[in-house]
Amino acid sequence: MSADRIDLGGRVRTIVEARTSRPEAIAEAAARRVRPASLVGPSGKLMVIAADHPARGSLRAGGDPMAMADRADLLDRLLVALSRPGVNGVLGTADLLEDLLLLGALDGKVVVGSMNRGGLAGTSFEIDDRFTGYDAAAIERMGFEMGKMLLRIDPEDPATVTTMKSCADAVSDLAARQRVAMVEPFISHHVDGRIRNDLSTDAVVRSVAVASGLGTTSAYTWLKLPVVDDDPDGMEQVLAASTLPAVLLGGEVPDDPDVAFRQWEKVLRLPTAMGLVVGRTLLYPPDGDVAGAVDTAVSLL
Repeated sequence: MSADRIDLGGRVRTIVEARTSRPEAIAEAAARRVRPASLVGPSGKLMVIAADHPARGSLRAGGDPMAMADRADLLDRLLVALSRPGVNGVLGTADLLEDLLLLGALDGKVVVGSMNRGGLAGTSFEIDDRFTGYDAAAIERMGFEMGKMLLRIDPEDPATVTTMKSCADAVSDLAARQRVAMVEPFISHHVDGRIRNDLSTDAVVRSVAVASGLGTTSAYTWLKLPVVDDDPDGMEQVLAASTLPAVLLGGEVPDDPDVAFRQWEKVLRLPTAMGLVVGRTLLYPPDGDVAGAVDTAVSLL
């Protein structure tokens, strides 16, 4: 067994011991956490590592359908990513963020709590994305900076409106507590029994328009958006659809990460593009070099 793996085992024991004998240690760690001075780093951009996929039953990264199933390995990759200069945030569900709190890895970071994970991947009820994770009260209580929600709009599925209403309520509740709502919208369709997100320019523009109008105020709303795949200049249209700050999401691990990096670099020049929220592309790069992948992404900012 390598020294790194032994150290990783020690970290897991630290977490389990705290959860077993002193569960209040999680709240204590949250209270001690040093909050960031700003939502953006020295570059003026936000660089967040996303890891809320497992709670929706989505464990695939690249060609490995169970890549994110090993929590110790995922934590190890996250610790490497969060240690890199320029990374100033992390997105996750309570179980994951609490592990990182117990390991002392969240000082000075923008912490984004994932709120609705009930639309489990591949289920018949996937579009009805219930809020089974954080709520606004818990995000405030833990001292976190943002709450993230997924809004998939299927024009043919009436369950969409339930999720839409829940997202609108969450936007309003977070704003009342002066916490940022990070809304990730898609126009989606059922294709061969599965939900597929429409990444055409027109569809993403429409999703931006809908998401921007959620809630009783947009003062604390940011958007989390995909890079469109049908038009080299499509992102100019997408980001022109709103004045809300927007961050770009990473999505699936690409066969050629350099293509994704070039796309991000171009879009990040636009005035409302405020950073990146990337998970699997950086945590599970094809060459296994997490630090190298993260440093390349940070360099784009």
